[in-house]
This record gives sequence, C-alpha cells and structure tokens, in this order.
Amino acid sequence: MLKLFRQDHPKGLYLLFCVEMWERFSFYGMRALIVLYMIENLMYTTQKAGNIYGLYTGLVYLTPLIGGYLADRYLGQRKCITTGATLMIFGLFLLSFGPKSLFLLSLFLMIIANGFFKSNISSVLGLLYGNNDEKKDSAYTIFYMGINLGAFFSPLICGTLAVKYGYEYGFAAAGMGMLIGLLCYKLFENKLLGDCGLKPVIADKTHSNNEGFKSEKQKSQFISLIILMLFTIPFWICFEQAGSSLTLFAQYLTDRNFFGYEIPTGYFQSLNPLFIIILAPIISVLWGNLRTKQKEPTSVEKFAIALFLISLSYIIMAFAGYLSKTSPVSPLWLIIGYFIMTVAELCLSPIGLSLVSKLAPKKFLSLTMGLWFLTSFLGNLVAGVLGGLYEKLQTEQLFGILFIISFTAFILLLLILPKINKTIK
Repeated sequence: MLKLFRQDHPKGLYLLFCVEMWERFSFYGMRALIVLYMIENLMYTTQKAGNIYGLYTGLVYLTPLIGGYLADRYLGQRKCITTGATLMIFGLFLLSFGPKSLFLLSLFLMIIANGFFKSNISSVLGLLYGNNDEKKDSAYTIFYMGINLGAFFSPLICGTLAVKYGYEYGFAAAGMGMLIGLLCYKLFENKLLGDCGLKPVIADKTHSNNEGFKSEKQKSQFISLIILMLFTIPFWICFEQAGSSLTLFAQYLTDRNFFGYEIPTGYFQSLNPLFIIILAPIISVLWGNLRTKQKEPTSVEKFAIALFLISLSYIIMAFAGYLSKTSPVSPLWLIIGYFIMTVAELCLSPIGLSLVSKLAPKKFLSLTMGLWFLTSFLGNLVAGVLGGLYEKLQTEQLFGILFIISFTAFILLLLILPKINKTIK
C-alpha cells in the first residue's frame, strides 16, 4: 500500500480522494438503510421496496451521462461537482428531517446530484495526469481505495445510529459526511486542482482537451471499449444485490448472534469495502509483478476473470440459500461471498475507469465516463427487479438465476476475447 502512495502524484489526487471518500460515505450509508427503511417505516412490500431501490440505484448511474455532457459542453467539471455535492446534502437532510410524504422527492434530488457529481470527479482525476498512462492506473487504484474507505465506515456508523436512535439519524450522518466533503473541496480546489476541469472542454484552449479521434486505431479502440462496457451490465446485476436480496438474506436468513450481541444487518455492507481496502494494494502489486514477467492479464482478460468470479460467488450463495431453508446460516457464507465478489470488482471497476480515461477522446471524456456509469444504471435496474422477487422465489433459485446471468456473460466474453484483445490491452 505504501508503495502506491509514495509515487510522485499531484496533490490534487488526495483532495479528490478525500471528497470522493465522503461522497461514498453518504451514498453507502444511505444505501445500507434504504430498503429496510421502506419496508419497516413506510410499510412498502418487499417487491415495491426492491423495485424502488433498483430504480433509484440505477438512475444515479444514468444521470452522470447528462452531467458529463453538461460539463463537457457548458459548465466544466468543477462547477458540476459543487452543484452535485450541494444537491446531495439537501436530499439527504430532507430524507432525514422531512416528512415521509417527501421521501420520493429526496430520492429525486440525490439522483440529480449524482448526475452532476459522479462522472465529473473521475474525469478531473484523469485530467490531472494528462497522457501519463502508467501513473494514471496507480492514481485510479488510490482513488478507488478512497471510495471504499468511505463505503466501509458508513454502514457501521449510519447502521448503528439507525438501530439505536432511528433511521433519520443514520440518514443525517450520511448528509453530514457529504457536507464535510463539500467543505474540503471548496477550501482546496483552486490551490490543488489548478485549472483542471475549470472550463467546459469546448471553451478550454489551454490544453488539447478538445481533440476528437486522432486515428482509425483510436476509433476502433473506442468501439471495443463500448462493447466491453456491455459486459459490465450482467456484472452489476449480480454485484448490486448487496443492497437488496443480500441485505434481506442477512436480515432474515443469517444467524447474526455473536456471543449474545446481534450484529446489525447494515454491518455486512462494510465487508466489501473492507476487503477492497485490504486487497487493492495486494492485487495492484500482483499485477505489477506479473507485468515484469510479461504475464499480466490484459484489461479484457481481467474483465473475464471478474465475470467468472462473481458467478462463482453466486453458486456459493445459492448453496447457502438452500441450507437456510431449515435454519439461519452462519455469516461465514456472506463473508466468503462478499470476499469473492470483491476480488471480482477489483478486476473490473478500477480497470474500467482507467480504460475510459485512456481511450476516450478528450473532447467528450466526461460524456464517455457517463456511458461507463450508464452500464451500472442498466445493471442496477435489473438488479432491483430481481431483488424484488426475493419473496416470490426460493432463495437458491434467485441466486441460481444470478449465477446463470454472470456465467453466460463470461462464456460470451471468452468467445470474442481474442478480437477485442487486439485493440484493447
């Protein structure tokens, strides 16, 4: 881990690391509570709660496409980040302190907020490094650790407050997290980010950010990137069960008693980011060692590994679902499942962010980053629909369907892997 941080990175990286950490704190803190809040406080059915959850988590990945376009053409990334963070704070505090009748309005505000924020902070990070692709991979690994540091602490803090004092206190803590992130950003952005992302691309004449495709090779790389993005959809369908079916599995079918203490369900949502923090530097070193031996998998091969691993995790969870028919199962099943999913995520998500930054023409970098998050929108949408079937299907049937989805995508990617490998490596 220290090797990653000792590299000569711009100081702006650590500001973006901090801001993204607090934004993810707010998002995952809220996500850990939202389905149970709808079921227990708003008295929604499991299916209705799952569908709303899927629509919400999907739309927060759709609106970055619009936010990226506005940043590239009119506003610049930096103004969009400020706008998004501000709207997020309003949405979370409305969810916490507002009447229940405004629940959907608070979700709407956070959807719009994510549109302004999400793709643009990732794009500003890429702009800090210019064409330094080698350092860019390392930078996105550090940035990804920031994401998961916030995601690790938020279910613990927000989940504990929700259990002890009520859901509104958990949501308020999430809002405070984003407020801290915004204050950090506004205090240091000018000093540490310079003019990166300050102007819309179309008006920025100081850099080569307004370039389109430079060659046919770049165009073919971009097309291959879009094809590769499609394979992330089944991955997110499975991965984003964390806030719906896996949360319900933890709540109702997992033995959460630990020496007389009942583990809050939200704590299980901290497993993935905890594993990310532990495994990210290890896997980064592994890729580096394999690179020196010229044995490192290509980016496309890493995507295939991710799909295989997440399908493996759902075979395990399907077996756990079968065992839970007789009595609640050990939390070790969820721990093992989340561990394998985390390794899969590290083979896909930071690799994809770095690929977008490398292969997207600067003229529409934020828009392309929005396309990357669009795949998460589609995945989350389907994930919510499947999560909403939790009560209608046997648990092992639901997890078996998720295995089939991810393993089929793995096989299809293997079939076209040689062709895409020629353009993306």
